[in-house]
Amino acid sequence: MSVVEEAAAEVVADPEGDGTPPAPPLDLLVWDAPNIDMTLANVIGERPSPSSRPRFDAVGRWLVGTAGDHEVEGCVFTNINPSHVASVRPWVEAVRSFGFSVFARPKSRPEDDVDEAMLEHISRRAKEGPLARVVVASADGRNFREPLEDLARAGVECVVIAFSEVAGYAQESDLLTFIDLEEVPGAFTMPLPRIRLDNLPPEGAWLRPTRSLRALVEGAP
Repeated sequence: MSVVEEAAAEVVADPEGDGTPPAPPLDLLVWDAPNIDMTLANVIGERPSPSSRPRFDAVGRWLVGTAGDHEVEGCVFTNINPSHVASVRPWVEAVRSFGFSVFARPKSRPEDDVDEAMLEHISRRAKEGPLARVVVASADGRNFREPLEDLARAGVECVVIAFSEVAGYAQESDLLTFIDLEEVPGAFTMPLPRIRLDNLPPEGAWLRPTRSLRALVEGAP
């Protein structure tokens, strides 16, 4: 049983804890920065620039605006390459200045990731309860679909925000709510250069390649 499955079981068995006055309901956002950055690059076909990356102040306003009278917590999880600390520090400080906590883990090996830390934090908040809503910003269905569906069955509203091109797991699930990140008001300063298959114009549209055709014979990644 995963840490989130255990927490979901506790939500069902004892939603108010040990009899002490319950804490206010919590709306929790956990943001998988490596995954969102990677999938954004896939969606637009190029490395994201500052103007094409999501605005955390807008995401924070959306979270608060949809939380009603619930408590809110926003957490950004990221990997830090030790050789890129100086260039990443301003971004980390900017995110913190908008009211988000940042969990940073060194990226020493390719397999170093933050998914388990995200799941552990969700589990911790679910055990402390009451967790009213959890919003996961990640297209990683392999790690998040089953734990989120377990929480949804326990009565927690579970929302996934990502890109429709790469988050099929959330769109296919009857238990999860999916929101395309570009639909969050103000999340991007300008429309992303993408054509969404779920929002095609009546006359049709061209989808440009995401890499050169010559890469097929030149061995490019």
